[in-house]
Amino acid sequence: MYDKKKTLEVDRRNIWHPFTQMKDFENMDPKVIVRGEGVKLFDADGNEYYDTISSWWVNTLGHCNSQISEGIKKQLDTLEHVNFSGFTHPFAAEFIDRLSGFLDKSLSKYFFSDNGSTAVEVAIKMAFQYWQNRKITNKTRFIMLENAYHGDTIGAVSVGGVEEYHRLYKPLMFNSIKVKSPDCSVCPKRKSEFTLDTTKCDCNMECFEYMEKAIADHADETAAVIVEPLMQGAGGMLNYRSEYLQLLEKCAKKHNILVIYDEVATGFGRCGTMFAYEQSGTRPDIICLSKGITAGYMPLAMTVTTEEVYNAFYDDYFSHKTFFHGHSYTANPLACAAGIENLKILKRDHLPKSNHIAMEHFHDRLTKLGKYNFINDIRFTGFIGAIDIVKSRKNKIPFAPEDRIGKKIYDMSLNNGVVLRPLGDTIYFFLPLIVTVDDVDQIFNRTEKVLNDAIQG
Repeated sequence: MYDKKKTLEVDRRNIWHPFTQMKDFENMDPKVIVRGEGVKLFDADGNEYYDTISSWWVNTLGHCNSQISEGIKKQLDTLEHVNFSGFTHPFAAEFIDRLSGFLDKSLSKYFFSDNGSTAVEVAIKMAFQYWQNRKITNKTRFIMLENAYHGDTIGAVSVGGVEEYHRLYKPLMFNSIKVKSPDCSVCPKRKSEFTLDTTKCDCNMECFEYMEKAIADHADETAAVIVEPLMQGAGGMLNYRSEYLQLLEKCAKKHNILVIYDEVATGFGRCGTMFAYEQSGTRPDIICLSKGITAGYMPLAMTVTTEEVYNAFYDDYFSHKTFFHGHSYTANPLACAAGIENLKILKRDHLPKSNHIAMEHFHDRLTKLGKYNFINDIRFTGFIGAIDIVKSRKNKIPFAPEDRIGKKIYDMSLNNGVVLRPLGDTIYFFLPLIVTVDDVDQIFNRTEKVLNDAIQG
């Protein structure tokens, strides 16, 4: 049914993969994935792999969910696409009507796009133009966190802080104000050996002083602060306390600065609540959503804001306050259909809350990895977890960069039927919300074997 040889031949000759040094595959073939079911992927040879990263963090309900598939098939016979500038359609309206039931009521104006980077680009331009339209023209800069990742387009990169990804493009970037991250894994005030659950951390939030100073020093020129709430994803799955968001909201309001939450990765149940910000009791001025928005089926993204921000653009035509931004696939009906079914399932099945037993078991299995001296830190929130790999925790000896221990673990994991994709020497898990206790045990039994074989030989 599938011509594996032809697939690999064309791939090697023509395809340039993302975030991949292609020379790494000069003498090896990537796995040819042909099917997905639940938590597993299957390759052309019939081998199974536990998809522990939800296929780049997008798959929330497992692969090939029959309800979502049927929703898309039904939509195919009705409307596949229409220009969303000057037209609307019932599928976009239904999707927004359902999504609004999950968000804070203050977030009431929805702008469609098609991926996480563009959702952030929209937020950046929206925040910038908000102040320009109000004739407060000096507010042109953004405050962001080190280790931040908000996407790969130039605006998103300009508020990103992962040096390995971003340093080359600095001549193209606008100049943001970078603040030290609230990273609990390296907090000198931490009393426990591992980060684990940050809700149980005990400190006086000394880490916020860096943000507080940056806001006070740059308030007159700052349009917005942008953060990934509770967890910085591509920067290393770095968790921090919800109290940080509470302090940020209070400080930003005091100094008349907008707050943008990038929930592209943390939204749709990943952190144990529908959205991460819920755990802080705060609400942003702008929120960016994508990835799990269609359960991994179709590209779709959303930038949602308040009436106050929206009203700064609402004026007569010749006021020139229009938000000149859009995408060809804005509010694509097929993507909306997938999103509608995803939201129906999340509401009907009370996810993620209803699967708390599997989630807590996931946390327990992660915590038990602390018995190994090659685990330097363990941290988790909801269905996301991470472990940092070192030569010796006891002697504080890391692996040398040239060891590429993360890649070694990844390569060996595929031979053991589990996907352990690294961020440097950090191995992370982004489990779908429908994972079972048995799935968790299978994943961690295989993970422990891989770690022991890769590190201890």
